[in-house]
Amino acid sequence: MLSTRFTQAFGVEYPIVQGGMQWVGRAELVSAVANAGALGLITALTQPTPEDLVREIARCREMTDKPFGVNLTILPAIKPPPYAEYRQAIIEAGIKVVETAGSNPQEHIPEFKSAGVKVLHKCTSVRHAIKAEQLGADAISIDGFECAGHPGEDDVPGLVLIPAAADKVSIPMIASGGFGDGRGLVAALALGAEGVNMGTRFMCTVESPIHHSVKEQIVANDERATDLILRTLHNTSRVARNAISQQVVAIEQAGGATFEDVRDLVAGSRGRLVYEEGDPEFGIWSAGQVQGLIHDIPTVGDLVARMVREAEAIISDRLTAMT
Repeated sequence: MLSTRFTQAFGVEYPIVQGGMQWVGRAELVSAVANAGALGLITALTQPTPEDLVREIARCREMTDKPFGVNLTILPAIKPPPYAEYRQAIIEAGIKVVETAGSNPQEHIPEFKSAGVKVLHKCTSVRHAIKAEQLGADAISIDGFECAGHPGEDDVPGLVLIPAAADKVSIPMIASGGFGDGRGLVAALALGAEGVNMGTRFMCTVESPIHHSVKEQIVANDERATDLILRTLHNTSRVARNAISQQVVAIEQAGGATFEDVRDLVAGSRGRLVYEEGDPEFGIWSAGQVQGLIHDIPTVGDLVARMVREAEAIISDRLTAMT
């Protein structure tokens, strides 16, 4: 059994977390992850309103009786979503685990904690991990440079970032970015983490609610098939490489780019259609360097079971033989 402080504190069987992904963290995937013994997260802002989120939580409960949580990503916006209403909906729905991400969660942690909700905060630097612990987070998820989505602006890969954070925080820490198999899980544990968070790998499963053609593209891609966009705007995002991402990179490399110059290219509505209609070239969509380790489209149950078997075999056979 791969029991860690994280599994004990968060009530799951295995130290594996499904990241909260926009348009992807829906009940079908989350319930499958929960049923496999890992921690699944519904993405709150995928749901148009707090009321829709409550309905999605209820739908997930119809598919599993095991623990699952909700991701609440806080991002700066001209017209921000009603975060307080989403937070209250999560609490009133009886959710006991929340992953916060994005901006400072200071406004939200006290409310969640007073309602008995455990908070896992995702961050991209040691300083942010320290701050999250000071604010009362129960655990942190540390995102290395390899990750899909927003890796921060420090460009520190997981091999350095994970142990650096482990040296500075005392609460359980989950490693994120570049994980997709049992080897990565063992490596994360060796570096001081209490488990791993996976986004891209869970995207490429049978239960993932994205078009099969996108899953096939992930399998076809290798570790080089990503682009870093919005770097010059200090809002770096790692996405799957395609004609659109290459166009954004070219605009930025030309110099003096503003968000208005790329707004239509990076629109979330286009990325959503990629997932729904299956044309990987239509818009920007998130994928990490772990694509180079993804060679199949298994069920979530098979994926989690395989990872655990691989990890246990590495620990009991290979590592034990070296002592």
